[in-house]
Amino acid sequence: MRFVRYDDGQLGLLTDDGTGVIDLGDRLDLDGREPLLDYVEGDYDAEQYADEDPDHDVEDVDLLSPVGRPGKVIAAPLNYENHIEEALSDRDITTDEWFSIKDKGYFLKAPSSVVGPDHGVELPFSDRRTDHEIELAFVMGEEAKDVDAEDAWDHIFGYTILLDISLRGDQDRSNRKSYDTFTVVGPCVVTADEIDDPQDLQMELQLNGERRQYENTGDMVYTCADVVQYASLGATLEAGDIITTGTPEGVSELSDGDTIEAEIEDVGSMTVDVTGRDVSYEDANVQKGGQE
Repeated sequence: MRFVRYDDGQLGLLTDDGTGVIDLGDRLDLDGREPLLDYVEGDYDAEQYADEDPDHDVEDVDLLSPVGRPGKVIAAPLNYENHIEEALSDRDITTDEWFSIKDKGYFLKAPSSVVGPDHGVELPFSDRRTDHEIELAFVMGEEAKDVDAEDAWDHIFGYTILLDISLRGDQDRSNRKSYDTFTVVGPCVVTADEIDDPQDLQMELQLNGERRQYENTGDMVYTCADVVQYASLGATLEAGDIITTGTPEGVSELSDGDTIEAEIEDVGSMTVDVTGRDVSYEDANVQKGGQE
């Protein structure tokens, strides 16, 4: 099943052809602030409605992030070797040296940075480079603490597309990646039983119709299960938490007026518009009394 959250926060099912939305709010009496989380934690069965006629055309609804305000957004950095080489190309360190000094890890993104595909990305500053990163992400279905990697798969509810938008600079990674609209999630969450192998999915990102990123999730350094295992050592992972798994090479700069098209095999596709603000980072920083 493919769950969406739309308009005023209603939960729905995306039809198999992706053109319609079946409303689950009235059918399952789900009207809470986080209906997908209520569904995950409750005793509900949406499958019985999967073949019904849609209540809405997908083009007529506003697609939100499937989880509006996750408790945590956990992100794996530099999880594709080709992106590691890309990221380290301007540093005095080789890929082998990087692996020798850095074990797998994760960083946190602010839950307030999460938006749906129809909201779009807003670039915060006119004079700072901001890049796109396409990633396979997943939503936790139950609590996990100190879980073994081989058991981690059982704790995943479903998979989604995540755009990790990144401001470039010297600030801490969690700072640069936590601006409003910097975590675009959607268009749906595909339940884990619909994905034969999450480590064999083709990803593609096009910017203004030009392919920029194209990679298979099988090229991850650490699998989805590895990330769950490692993250659960330090934090209790909870239902509704979003975990994202890193981006491949091909990241590039975003500009006002750009259009991002992101697609992951068997998960879905989304089109995201980019807008800019006429705000200088230097001026904004000075106005607030800050300094580099």
